[in-house]
Amino acid sequence: MKFDRPLVGSYPDYYDTYFRQVDDQGPLALLMKQAQVGLLPFASLSDAEGALRYAPGKWSVAEVLGHINDTERILAYRLLRLARFDATPLPGFEEDDFVRQGRFETRSLSELYQEWQTIRAATLSLVISLTAEQLAFTGTASGHPVSGLALLWILPAHAAHHAAVVRERYLTVS
Repeated sequence: MKFDRPLVGSYPDYYDTYFRQVDDQGPLALLMKQAQVGLLPFASLSDAEGALRYAPGKWSVAEVLGHINDTERILAYRLLRLARFDATPLPGFEEDDFVRQGRFETRSLSELYQEWQTIRAATLSLVISLTAEQLAFTGTASGHPVSGLALLWILPAHAAHHAAVVRERYLTVS
């Protein structure tokens, strides 16, 4: 199924940069591709590489993957709430606090990656069950309007964005 890009105003403007990560096949195809091929480069990194930081004070590779996991759970929950036509405003979350409290560096990168695979399978189960009417519903998250369709686009784009950051900034660290 092909999904048009969400209308401007049905998501916070800062997600426009994330949407560039979604190719012409659309967000569902990217969600499935990421699940089948893996979220590169994480799939090929060692546990030792999980501790890499590209600069002092920046998240480690493990923390980036933990952030992806947390965010996918939150976005999928938001999507579920909208798909059930729940207009209750949904709170935001402070990503740096979540990473700090996530203790991701105490876990192996392979464990975090396996967790991502499980989360993605659950996300796909939700997404493929949704109707166009459910995706069109708009609510509020983090104080901004957001539609189910926008969340469908944000889910794979967010993961792709952070995977690209790891490739560009972390894997060039010597």
